[in-house]
Amino acid sequence: MMVSRQLRARGIRDERVLAAMLEIPREAFVPEDQRDAAYSDEPLGIGYGQTISQPYMTALMAQSLDLRGVERVLEVGAGCGYHAAVLGALAARVIAIELIPELAAMARENLEKTGRLGNIVVIAGDGSLGYPQEAPYDAISVAAAAASIPRALVEQLRDSGRMAIPVGPHADQELRVVWKRGGEIDWHVAAHCRFVPLREGAPRVD
Repeated sequence: MMVSRQLRARGIRDERVLAAMLEIPREAFVPEDQRDAAYSDEPLGIGYGQTISQPYMTALMAQSLDLRGVERVLEVGAGCGYHAAVLGALAARVIAIELIPELAAMARENLEKTGRLGNIVVIAGDGSLGYPQEAPYDAISVAAAAASIPRALVEQLRDSGRMAIPVGPHADQELRVVWKRGGEIDWHVAAHCRFVPLREGAPRVD
């Protein structure tokens, strides 16, 4: 129902993304008191002032990265681990970084109990700084809104790589799909959106 009504009906066409979201049990990643709403067309609270994104937004971001199964991906804002699970089904390796240690632990636990931890590493740390130890990345997915695109993430993106990132103030955010070519970036707006803010301390680029 979620895949047909919320995803296909809104233009999600990547069959690998649709298959991943059909296969991964979203209810296993949300708090117990939210499980009745696990497949609803909205973000849900997961504690600590954070949310699990609306299913459509998860699918749109994953589709925007155009993953083929061989990539190394950085996810900024692991949250409860659901988006990392989707990315892990689409790429070879995922580094998921989460600022809040309790959520990093939750993400790791959720991924382990659903059998999804094999190619995913969850790290507690400042995602706005990226994770240079494993750079460069073929793709980067950011699940929190930045004031502008963090320079550290651009620097860690492989040339010809792609990034999906919400940018802008709370009431006026846009999901940007960013390409890096010859050390320079270009981007287009894929959708308007509303994410929790990225807690950031790194320099930005426009």
